[in-house]
Amino acid sequence: MPQPIPITWNGTDAQGNPLLWNQAGLTWNGLVPEPQTKPKKMPQLRVQLGFTNAPDHSVVERADDVLGGLYVSTLWNPLPAGLSFPVTQAALLAARTAFSESIATADMGGPADTADKNNKRDVLVGLLRRLASFVQDNHDNDMAKLLASGFEAVSNNRASLPLEKPSIRDIVNSGVGRLTVRVGPVRNAQNYRLRYALLGAGGTPGPYQDGGLFSNSQQLLATNLTPGAEYIFQVQAIGGSTGQSDWSDIRSARSL
Repeated sequence: MPQPIPITWNGTDAQGNPLLWNQAGLTWNGLVPEPQTKPKKMPQLRVQLGFTNAPDHSVVERADDVLGGLYVSTLWNPLPAGLSFPVTQAALLAARTAFSESIATADMGGPADTADKNNKRDVLVGLLRRLASFVQDNHDNDMAKLLASGFEAVSNNRASLPLEKPSIRDIVNSGVGRLTVRVGPVRNAQNYRLRYALLGAGGTPGPYQDGGLFSNSQQLLATNLTPGAEYIFQVQAIGGSTGQSDWSDIRSARSL
């Protein structure tokens, strides 16, 4: 059994000694308070806004995630009485479609088409930011609810973790003997390494060639390819606790 804890009063007796709670002749009409510990503060979840500076195709993908999440998830629907989405599903879909179509036009067009694409990007990003603010105010600090919206959360874990394996989304021709590989962004990746091999007779691949390091997951450009030849490609994300991810699955494409 713990011993009584003597406490000193702000005073002294006639002999100048400190007054103690258990001193003879004094009556204590209270209890020694138990040590108080502050409750552990839960970290406040925050919505990731990295899409505002992401490549064009990543902005489209974020809009697709929100369209398939926020407006249909049972964690968000139906909304409480008096609460409504600041952007309608139809408005977001229209902005997403317009921007996506403008990307294809700008790839083949001139400066005016690029300017139009940039204007449509600003519109879409603005709508996504309004929705991100709405999710931030209403996710109730619930990770499942936040992620169900189609947005990502800012990581509160500063520990270095292994990187996920990249996924090649498409490979597009960028001129004679040039192919651009696009992969889905890998969280916490510092760079992306490209490698490729020429497919010979019967589909037998030759030795892999190093395609270099890239910081933009949407612009992994392979050059000096043999026109009309077919190649296989793989991508590796650089960083994380192991230094690099596994290589992506193989995708093939033919150069012009």
